[in-house]
Amino acid sequence: MIITVANQKGGVGKTTTAVNIAAALAFMGKRTLLIDTDPQAHSTISCLPNPDQHEKSLFDVLMNSRENIESIIHASTVPGMDIAIAKVSMAKLEASLTGEIDAHYRLKDSIEPVRKKYEFILIDTPPTLGLITVNALVAATHILVPIQSSYLSLEGTDNLLETIEKIRKVANPHLRILGVLITLHDQRTNISKDVVDRITKVFGNKVFKTVISKSVKLEESPAYKESIFTYAGGSIGAAQYRKVTEEMLKRAKD
Repeated sequence: MIITVANQKGGVGKTTTAVNIAAALAFMGKRTLLIDTDPQAHSTISCLPNPDQHEKSLFDVLMNSRENIESIIHASTVPGMDIAIAKVSMAKLEASLTGEIDAHYRLKDSIEPVRKKYEFILIDTPPTLGLITVNALVAATHILVPIQSSYLSLEGTDNLLETIEKIRKVANPHLRILGVLITLHDQRTNISKDVVDRITKVFGNKVFKTVISKSVKLEESPAYKESIFTYAGGSIGAAQYRKVTEEMLKRAKD
């Protein structure tokens, strides 16, 4: 199962969600790979003690068909979870692949040799709907959409849904929306409650029942190269990400 975590809006908790769901799966005993496609490389920074010591990154793999993805996969700080690392060089990918006939399929083709090695592959994406995110959607079996419970949360969502439909028609007819995850929720405010109702009206049963609350612990854990489960295992954030992962697994079986 390959899950792309995507939303073209920034600051909605994509990396937090990708890292902690991948970690939850690993702690459940499932062999998991996290692929960082974002030029900001926040997943890489969050999961590796010394990411700068590695010369090659996903950019090298996507630009050179002779470069195996295994060369940029490393054991993360989470037991049972590996990570395919990104660097700022990913920002050059779109310009570098302009005109290439297989530009949208590079990531899918790169993943194929290691696909059977992992039960779950999660892909963290940048806050755009450019070539990198399109590659991630073409490679995926499912998409998970984090949406912040803020007033402008649904702005631009139509563009994402249109992109998903175009990819289904042209490159990946089996792509499914696994669910919409409400993140950074502040249950103390009326506006957050109103936004949750609004998101639920738009997406219906695609919205996960579990909502991820705003959490200082979730913000702090990447600085210590830890998932929320080892950094603050008894926190609300840990309980919520554990619960949404269980909900996700149940949906995947349906």
